[in-house]
Amino acid sequence: MEKTTIQISEKTLERLRSLKRYERESYDEIVNNLINENEEEVSEDEIKEIESALREIREKGIKKTTQSIEEVARELGVELDNVQN
Repeated sequence: MEKTTIQISEKTLERLRSLKRYERESYDEIVNNLINENEEEVSEDEIKEIESALREIREKGIKKTTQSIEEVARELGVELDNVQN
């Protein structure tokens, strides 16, 4: 593999070190992992779901699209333990 040198600040170097998943992980691996994580594209289906959810929020308002944990439990037929602190 061909290599190059880049200039980064000490603070950036420390941040890169903190991202190591194992002791001998190279900075090249760390940088590539960061790039890969940020290159993921949103699918057309995901975009449509997001747009639909936003339309619903605009039309109904956020309060009408949320439910309490008790409401969700009732719908799913789940009993909640009444734990008091």
